[in-house]
Amino acid sequence: GGGWFCRAGAASFCEGGWMALGQGEQRAEGVQIQIIYFNLETVQVTWNASKYSRTNLTFHYRFDGDEAYDQCTNYLLQEGHTSGCLLDAEQRDDILYFSIRNGTHPVFTASRWMVYYLKPSSPKHVRFSWHQDAVTVTCSDLSYGDLLYEVQYRSPFDTEWQSKQENTCNVTIEGLDAEKCYSFWVRVKAMEDVYGPDTYPSDWSEVTCWQRGEIQDACAETPTPPKPKLSKFILISSLAILLMVSLLLLSLWKLWRMKKFLMPSVPDPKSIFPGLFEIHQGNFQEWITDTQNVAHLHKMAGAEQESGPEEPLVVQLAKTEAESPRMLDPQTEEKEASGGSLQLPHQPLQGGDVVTIGGFTFVMNDCSYVAL
Repeated sequence: GGGWFCRAGAASFCEGGWMALGQGEQRAEGVQIQIIYFNLETVQVTWNASKYSRTNLTFHYRFDGDEAYDQCTNYLLQEGHTSGCLLDAEQRDDILYFSIRNGTHPVFTASRWMVYYLKPSSPKHVRFSWHQDAVTVTCSDLSYGDLLYEVQYRSPFDTEWQSKQENTCNVTIEGLDAEKCYSFWVRVKAMEDVYGPDTYPSDWSEVTCWQRGEIQDACAETPTPPKPKLSKFILISSLAILLMVSLLLLSLWKLWRMKKFLMPSVPDPKSIFPGLFEIHQGNFQEWITDTQNVAHLHKMAGAEQESGPEEPLVVQLAKTEAESPRMLDPQTEEKEASGGSLQLPHQPLQGGDVVTIGGFTFVMNDCSYVAL
């Protein structure tokens, strides 16, 4: 349906409660009008004049610009005062010239094409023809054309009405479930490209319920379970948190890889130099002095000799260039300690770089700090 409006042709507009009218129209203050052309039969013109709320305004009209005005004979009343007029105008495609007056003083004068405010009548003799999963809705066509016949339907499982329309009142709807109950209603609309945007659709026909091809008194309402409003939000939030945690773990892993690349792990000297940190607090000179006194290997009393040859401990003195490296063999250790002079064969240093610390020379290899 239509509400109150301010309109006065293509050049009209509303401003500050006044209505700017087209050529030959009169400016009015606080007056709103509504025109409805019912089924090309009756024209209804109503007004809402706030300034004249307690006044019986009169309506004067004509269909020819050269004729004299006629006064309305069928007024609409609201709270005991005139608020509109009904005119017989069957099948007329004319311009309605009208004037709303307070006594002899015009308060609103305008002219309108009546068909621009067409409201068709509701469909009559609506019939339903069922065939399997489809239904054809028919009704009596109106006597004039350029109309659209719209059928809307829904089942208790649908959240909103479905719609289909045709140029004639012969509308077929397919894809229905015969086991479901459907509600139908029909209305007529004027084509906007022919009648303009200010027309009104007809009133809806009565609602008809059908199930398995038989008419029903009503469709049982099946309550639909409420949809969780936060399900989508929770899903998005969970995905975002999972992505953030994954990025954090990836960043920590890359940081660990970078740290390992820039600062490779260094062997702990505690396992290579026993007693260096526990006893001598890292003083290598004291550790050297202390360990040279216990460098000789003493066999344990009663212990069986190992099957393989023991690896000799090589110490090269660096005091003079003439001195050669000495080889201490645990098997000859006791003889040397008792005063016997045993000449040891010279052996060249092998296994890596030579380092001299505190008068002693050591052989360095790749897997430890110092090899004694």
